[in-house]
Amino acid sequence: MSKVAIIGSGSWGVALGIHLAKLGNQVKIWSFAKEEADLINNERKCMFLPDATIPDGIVCTLSYEEAIKDTDFILHVTPSKFTRNIVKDYKQFVTNQPIIICSKGFEKDTLSTLDEVIKQELPTAKIGVLSGPSHAEEVCQGIETALVVASEDDKLLEMMQNAFMSEKMRVYTSKDVKGVEAGGALKNILAFCAGITTEMGLGDNSFAALLTRGLGEITRLGVAMGGHKDTFYGLSGLGDLLVTCLSEHSRNRKAGKLIGSGKTLEETKKEVGMTIESIDNIDVAYELAQKYNVEMPIVNAVYDVLYNNLKPQEAVRMLMTREKKAE
Repeated sequence: MSKVAIIGSGSWGVALGIHLAKLGNQVKIWSFAKEEADLINNERKCMFLPDATIPDGIVCTLSYEEAIKDTDFILHVTPSKFTRNIVKDYKQFVTNQPIIICSKGFEKDTLSTLDEVIKQELPTAKIGVLSGPSHAEEVCQGIETALVVASEDDKLLEMMQNAFMSEKMRVYTSKDVKGVEAGGALKNILAFCAGITTEMGLGDNSFAALLTRGLGEITRLGVAMGGHKDTFYGLSGLGDLLVTCLSEHSRNRKAGKLIGSGKTLEETKKEVGMTIESIDNIDVAYELAQKYNVEMPIVNAVYDVLYNNLKPQEAVRMLMTREKKAE
C-alpha cells in the first residue's frame, strides 16, 4: 500500500482520497481552509460531497510539510489558476515523489499547460497527468469509472495503475502528456457551451452538432500543441467531453445554463460556488487558437458571449451562417 499526499481538498481531491483510502492506502490531504480540514477530520464529511463519508486512512492538514513528508507520490488537485503559486509553496518539501496533475486547465498569463508550469518550478520532478470521464460525486460512491494516466516515465505509469486500479476503477496508460492535458482542459469549454444550448432549448440535433464540431476544434488545437490525434478520441478527450456535457453534476455545464438564462458572469460564479475551469480558460483557448493559427469558431463565439456582450442567440446564428465548407 502507498502513502499519498493530495494537494487540494475540493470535491475531486477528496473523491480520489476516498477511493485510495478504501484500497488501504494512507492519504494525507492538504487544505488551505481550516473549516474544510476540521470537517474532514472531525465529522468525516466534505462540504462539496454531502453524500460521501470520509473513511479511516484519511487525514487533512493545513501544513504542506505534514501532507508531503514520507509519501510515495503527490496528487496535485487545485484550480489551474492557483497551480504555480501553490507549487512554489510546497516544492521545498518534495524529495523524489512523482507529482500527478489531477487538475484540468491552463495558466492564463503564460498560456502554459500545467505540466509545463510544474516543470518550470520543479525541473527534476517526475510528472504525470490523471484524466478522463470522472465526476467526483460518482467516484466517491464507488461507481465504476475508467481513467487514463499519462507520463513519459514507465515506472510512474506502473505505480499509478497499481495504486488506483480496482473492480471500481480501471486505469489505462498513455505517453501523450500534452494530449491528455489539452483534452481535459478544453472539453470544459464545450461543456459550458452545452449548458448554454440546453438552456436555450435548441434540441438534440444542435447538441450533437456542438459536441461533434467542438471535438474537432479541440483536436485541431491539441494536435497543434503537440498532442496525438488519437488521444482526443479516448477517455481524456471524447470520454471526458461526453460526461461533462451530459451530466447535471458538471459545474461547467451548470455555469453555461446560468449564462444562457441571462445571468451575468459574476452572478454565475456566485451561484455555482466552486471553481469553474471553463470560464477561467475560455480566454486562454481563444489566445491559444490565435497563437497556433487554428480555426475555432465555437470557442470564438463563446468568447464573444462572455466578453463582448454577444447574445447567445446571435452566436448560434453566426455559427450556422458561416461560409460553406467541406467537413
